[in-house]
Amino acid sequence: MSDTTANLPEHDALLDTSGLYCPEPVMLMHNKVRDMTPGEILQVVATDPATTRDVPKFCQFLGHELVEQHTAGEVYRYFIRLAG
Repeated sequence: MSDTTANLPEHDALLDTSGLYCPEPVMLMHNKVRDMTPGEILQVVATDPATTRDVPKFCQFLGHELVEQHTAGEVYRYFIRLAG
C-alpha cells in the first residue's frame, strides 16, 4: 500500500497508539471500545509490530470484526467493527 490514506475505509473513531508498545495499545483499545456503539468502526494506528498479532486476537476474543488491516512502512492501521 502507498503512503496515502485516501483509500482507507471510513471510521467512526480514531485511536492513535503510535510510539506505544505491548500491552498499551490493547489496553487503550479496551478503553476506547467501551465509549463506542456496536457496529461502529474504530481505526487504530500503531507502530508496535506486536499489534499484527495482538489486534486480530483482541478481535477474535471479543467478537469484533477486523474489517481491514494495512501496513505502510512502520505504521500499522486496523479497522475494527465493534460487535453487537
